[in-house]
Amino acid sequence: MTLVQPRRVAAVIGGRQHDLYAAAGPAGIAPDEVRVITSTNPAHLGEVVAEVVLDGAEAIVAAAAAARAAQREWADVPPPVRGEVIGAFGRLVEDNAEALARLVTREVGKPLAEARGEVQEIVDTCTLFRAEGRRPQGQTVPSEMPDRELFTYREPLGVVMVITAGNFPVAVPSWYLVPALLTGNAVVWKPAEYAAACAAALVDLLTAAGVPAGVANLVLADGAATSVGLERALDAGLVDKVGFTGSTPVGRFVGALCGRHLQTPCLELGGKNPMVLAPDADLDAAANAALFAGFGTAGQRCTSLGTVIAHESVHDAFRRRLTAALERAVIGDPMRDVLYGPLLDARFAAGFEEHLASIRDHHEPFGSTALGRIGQASPRRGFAGDPEAGLYYHPVVVDGVRPDDDLFTEETFGPIVGLTSYRNLEEAVELANRPGYGLSSSIFTGDPVTVRRFRRGIRAGMVSVNTSTSGAEAHLPFGGNGRSGNGARQSGQWVLDQMTRWQSLTWELSGRLQKAQMDVSVPAADLSFRLPMPAGPQQ
Repeated sequence: MTLVQPRRVAAVIGGRQHDLYAAAGPAGIAPDEVRVITSTNPAHLGEVVAEVVLDGAEAIVAAAAAARAAQREWADVPPPVRGEVIGAFGRLVEDNAEALARLVTREVGKPLAEARGEVQEIVDTCTLFRAEGRRPQGQTVPSEMPDRELFTYREPLGVVMVITAGNFPVAVPSWYLVPALLTGNAVVWKPAEYAAACAAALVDLLTAAGVPAGVANLVLADGAATSVGLERALDAGLVDKVGFTGSTPVGRFVGALCGRHLQTPCLELGGKNPMVLAPDADLDAAANAALFAGFGTAGQRCTSLGTVIAHESVHDAFRRRLTAALERAVIGDPMRDVLYGPLLDARFAAGFEEHLASIRDHHEPFGSTALGRIGQASPRRGFAGDPEAGLYYHPVVVDGVRPDDDLFTEETFGPIVGLTSYRNLEEAVELANRPGYGLSSSIFTGDPVTVRRFRRGIRAGMVSVNTSTSGAEAHLPFGGNGRSGNGARQSGQWVLDQMTRWQSLTWELSGRLQKAQMDVSVPAADLSFRLPMPAGPQQ
């Protein structure tokens, strides 16, 4: 393996690199034994993007302690001023957009066009929340008593622990970090190890924007150390909120752990997102949407298309269109103009191959010349670049999936889409809800009545009409239900409920005790009063 200008990435705790911090850490917290791994470019596996210093559980506890120490002073900064810091962060991201996008592409293999869109998502998020710093964050409420004032306030929670996946290594973390910081919290961020260079770049930009030392902390650890560290930090009362984006099984663990401390985490988990095609669907538009939703980012989005549920009258015509679209699609080097690049990491490649093994005799795979990894033994026409260099996989659509198939019920996190048919809308909605996820969904139809019936029947937190299951705007709530999450929402004003607690204030100005409900004086009403009936002929 050759090193191509690798960056050494380590934890940032209390504003200092972990190596320096460990030598002078807080009393009672011993330095961790560290190990160094490499973050490699999945499109060119011989290229090391970063050397990553992984810490143990105590680094997480130390970071939470540093955040706790810094949080109160940050909360005392007026919200409009905190908003200006968020605005500066957004401007710095915008000024460094191309460098950050190219780093995203190098480290996780996302096509450059998508990486640029991901960076723009951060800018949009900062634009929104910069203004939130100047919006009223509480209310004045009328009292039922004279000479009494009632108020409500949003207060920061304290320390927010953020744990994110690497498929969106900078955009999704910003959904947590930006509103958490705006509302006066301090954060501890544990990114995916294979996206550590992207995380370090984001923390550098936060620091340059004026976020004080200790307010935004970065820790790098594997899953086992993170679990132990989070548990210890919660037990020590150092973490007030957990935001987690990742798999459903890990989300269940995080939810159970937080529940022991009477905390409600923000869980954004997986998806098995359906696309329903009504008899009047625009099939060309549907095929283009399915191509992007199913195979963009190599199918490694939580909002990736899981199954197309096509009315039996349009099933075959849609299949022909999707086949043609897949055959035209260019796959390969993410620095080029491609539909998708490699899978994120060897671990995800192995998991995807397990899902490919779930294809059964009653299934009809189509869309590519082969299944599995693209290479000399199984080439793909129109491939851009060197298929042997990275973790490239053929796209596949599996027709004939059944409701009890693993391919129908489980998130596959790779370039594979299921296809099935239905007879009536009730059956379509039942099939769409069957996997138990509830993140995103889509329906193609020109009939508003069909849209309304679908929207009311589907359990997904997000519904799209005549467009993809993927794609989120910064000012709409993002999140799901069931196996996709616990109902928490990110993005837009709704995420403020995740990052703040409500506090009410009753201010007595009368100089005496006034008891609500008991001392209220309401003028008497004569409820027996009736208007006289008008005289004259009845109509």
